[in-house]
Amino acid sequence: MQQYLVDNEGKINFPVLGTLKVGGLTKSQAEQLIVTNLKPYIKETPIVTVRMSNYKISVLGEVTRPGTFTISNEKVNLLEALAMAGDMTVWGLRDNVKLIREDANGKQEIHTLDLNKTETILSPYYWLQQNDVVYVTPNKAKARNSDIGNSTSLWFSATSILVSLASLLVTIFK
Repeated sequence: MQQYLVDNEGKINFPVLGTLKVGGLTKSQAEQLIVTNLKPYIKETPIVTVRMSNYKISVLGEVTRPGTFTISNEKVNLLEALAMAGDMTVWGLRDNVKLIREDANGKQEIHTLDLNKTETILSPYYWLQQNDVVYVTPNKAKARNSDIGNSTSLWFSATSILVSLASLLVTIFK
């Protein structure tokens, strides 16, 4: 069994056939393209299997263990990805999960999924693809608390600096 890597331009360099563009094709389409190009050189119909060797997805936002995950079986759905990340935290919005996916032209598209609706499993975005990013949006209370925490520490820091400066001035001018 031979393995060929797809380069950054979506091409593979295949002996005898030369360079084939497989970027943007499904696995089935890539297999068919290779078979079609090999037929003139082989008497019997060749058997071609296309596999992803470094299939990765990322799960970010309000999940227990955010990160990038390597998928070994080449097929993972949204719920399985969330399970790999330790599920959503209590602050995650189940009706506002974002899926960031790169299209065939390299442009990033953002899709919103509602896990409260059963039709989500019928969505074309339910099954994840190579390099997909799942982002679980925080609820308003979490976002508000995060803002308060940041501004509170800013005020404490500013107050601390002012008190230190006042103390220094009092000591100098005594």
